[in-house]
Amino acid sequence: MPGQSISRAWVDAGNPLNITRRGHLRAMGYTDYDMQRPIIGVCNPWSELNPGHWHFRVLGDAVKRGIWAAGGFPLEFPTISLCEVFHDISTLIYRNLMAMDTEEMIASMPLDGVVLLSTCDKDVPAQVMALATVNKPAMILTGGTRLAGFYDGQTVACSSDTYRFTYDYLGGVIGDEEMRRVEMDGFFNTCGACGVMGTANSVQSIAEALGLALPGTAIIPAVYAQRIAAAEATGIKIVELVERDLRPSDILTRPAFENAIKVLMGMGASTNLVIHLIAMARRAGVDLTLDDFDRISRDTPFITNVKPSGAVTVEELYHAGGVLGVMKELEPLLDTSVMTVSGTTLAENLRGAVIRDRDIIRPLDNPLAADGGLKIVRGNLAPDGAVIKTAAASPSLLHHKGPAVIVKSRKQEDVDRDFAHITEDHVVINRNMGPVGAPGMPESGPAGMPSHLLKKGVRDMVRITDARMSGTCYGTIVLHVAPEAAIGGPLAIVEEGDMVELDANRGALNLLVDEREIQRRLAAWQPPEPKYTQGYRALWLDQVTQAPEGCDFRFNIEKDWLRKRTQPEPELVPLRSKG
Repeated sequence: MPGQSISRAWVDAGNPLNITRRGHLRAMGYTDYDMQRPIIGVCNPWSELNPGHWHFRVLGDAVKRGIWAAGGFPLEFPTISLCEVFHDISTLIYRNLMAMDTEEMIASMPLDGVVLLSTCDKDVPAQVMALATVNKPAMILTGGTRLAGFYDGQTVACSSDTYRFTYDYLGGVIGDEEMRRVEMDGFFNTCGACGVMGTANSVQSIAEALGLALPGTAIIPAVYAQRIAAAEATGIKIVELVERDLRPSDILTRPAFENAIKVLMGMGASTNLVIHLIAMARRAGVDLTLDDFDRISRDTPFITNVKPSGAVTVEELYHAGGVLGVMKELEPLLDTSVMTVSGTTLAENLRGAVIRDRDIIRPLDNPLAADGGLKIVRGNLAPDGAVIKTAAASPSLLHHKGPAVIVKSRKQEDVDRDFAHITEDHVVINRNMGPVGAPGMPESGPAGMPSHLLKKGVRDMVRITDARMSGTCYGTIVLHVAPEAAIGGPLAIVEEGDMVELDANRGALNLLVDEREIQRRLAAWQPPEPKYTQGYRALWLDQVTQAPEGCDFRFNIEKDWLRKRTQPEPELVPLRSKG
């Protein structure tokens, strides 16, 4: 019932049996006056091992200030915090752990509502998965983008421009001194998400597009005063959502997810969002598939001139109108009847949206590209599908046929040795890097460019992998190949010299080998030994689904999972297409 606090039963002064809980709150200095208010959780994954979250202590204080002002009782709590660069393994495997951590904290505590702070690649999806599952009134407060940097008179940003300089260094174009200047002179100048539309800014933008963050707040730069004001406004608003009993299930509908995919396409956002949106949607009871992304990409123009597919940084996009401005231009394509955490529909939110720079947010009738720049490809090399970001690819390589070479090591010196003989016409196969094989699908899609080709000026080749790619990268790279090699997908049986054909425009990816030979190789294939047999990583290997299913755990999305676990295990055979 709206206005009825679910925390009352835990701290009601009229029940003497609440002495223990009330007493523990008193031990922290809280009073009867405080305990009369609805309890609002502030989920704050602040960590000095996460530079994207370095400013979250300030933001958490501002959220609590807003909650107090609106009549709530804020209680702050931590969870694990994920930054890709500080882990020795792909943090995708910890997205599910963070979701479980967050979900259990929200579900088991006497919280009437919750504000969740997050910025980085896996943190926002983990929190959305959790809040969708628990379904208490909830809001996302993003940490915003890093400021733009400046180098030799140009606006630059970490990640995309860092990759560019790295390739130039490996290609002999620049030396050690300039690489040192790149590091020191403005690429890494503030906290917040890397300043391009990579995965971190993509997931922040999608939080707003889904209606889980206040309009206009997703990409406010991390160090701006407006970011702190947005935090306080979020604290005020969550109390209203609790009073109205407005829950994630009222917001996370199929039209909301389709809106989010359209924003993803319109912004040229990260391919990692394909995996994350599927996982988030299925937690909310919405069955998104790869075909939804393919269909929506065809009908949604790419209109946002932001790196890595455009020219400017996310800070500049914010000044041009931000995510709200992009959605305003996409308005004819969106379902604007959806509800948002503002307490109003998307249509009402868009009434005040302003687009300030038409070179950055382009008109629908003058886009940067006619479609969203993402294709789903299938064939005998990817029976269950794979993803290619055509907007980041070389047009001349979107239809390409060439002999396969297999990445044996990801170290650059090994690539240079193993690939000394190849030309730009070869097709690089980077396998055993999927959810199980790596494990965790590291962002190693661009692997395989040898220095001798870089020195010739070659910056792209067709590369095929069951890994992911950083949203800050570019290239003609087929990603998320499913089934992955490590569970017997056809990528496992490609041999050196096999001819491979990519036709992205037709949505085709095929190994040009006789079908009987393919079946012979699959029958002879043997699964590798598990890399982990204990602990959380072993749970990941046992339970993770494939990329087209969002890489969530089977026990979260299969309702009869426990019954299946009590039946005899089937004989292990190579995995083939679901068809």
